[in-house]
Amino acid sequence: MVILVTGASGQLGQAIQFIASNYLEFKFIFASSEDLDIINQERVNYFFDTNRIDFCINAAAYTAVDKAESEIEKAESINVFGPKNLAVACKNHNAKLIHISTDFVFDGSSSKPYSETDTTNPLGIYGKTKLDGEQAVIDNMNEYFIIRTSWVYSQFGNNFMKTMLRLASERDSLSIVSDQIGSPTNAVDLAGAIMQIVVKSQDSTSSIQYGIYNFSNEGIASWYDFATEIFRINNVTINVTPIVSEAFPTPAKRPKYSLLDKSKIKNTFGIEIKTWQESLLQTI
Repeated sequence: MVILVTGASGQLGQAIQFIASNYLEFKFIFASSEDLDIINQERVNYFFDTNRIDFCINAAAYTAVDKAESEIEKAESINVFGPKNLAVACKNHNAKLIHISTDFVFDGSSSKPYSETDTTNPLGIYGKTKLDGEQAVIDNMNEYFIIRTSWVYSQFGNNFMKTMLRLASERDSLSIVSDQIGSPTNAVDLAGAIMQIVVKSQDSTSSIQYGIYNFSNEGIASWYDFATEIFRINNVTINVTPIVSEAFPTPAKRPKYSLLDKSKIKNTFGIEIKTWQESLLQTI
């Protein structure tokens, strides 16, 4: 079976490459934006015409949350039209699609973990384009999995963990937002969950339940909690002060609460999920 992974140079794309050797029964095609421009419909169609694709994992995304407020067209092209082009090509070539989405489709007004069926209401352009991208997939094919995730970090690319360690090497103190609640997601753990879905989807004895799924590591954290644990594990001595979101204004609003309920993905695919603390320790 041939698996196309778009966004191969991003965090998740690199994480899938990191574990690909565990799945020798599959052939992977890792495509960066230079290899496959998903916003170009003709190139997407040609790529699928000239390569036999059985499964597409769309890890390509515009994720600059604040920049999206001023780069609306760019965010839309990558987060909406890109997934649409992939969905159409997948349908035309009888390929399945796993599309990665975000907790930012919610407004953070909930007091309990969000399920896949809860009402969406994105606060900014990034969240809106990701939600529109979900809908583009839903409107254009049937054999899809949409995975909403949150606070992705890893040993790859740019992310909160790496930023904290860099800043700690430059400063004596930091102020970190403590009133935004969610759960960090290790990109390697997310990659493993995606591959479990791929494997289960090839099992002829089990019925495939397409649709939307949530995935993050287990546990609850604020960005302040996440930062202090990063420093603790790395034996970094730094003064960290918790602050409210209003003390650190940004162009885009963030959901104050974006914890995800993972019951569906655990029950459907038998996926066991590590706590964010355990996963962070292993990553570092």
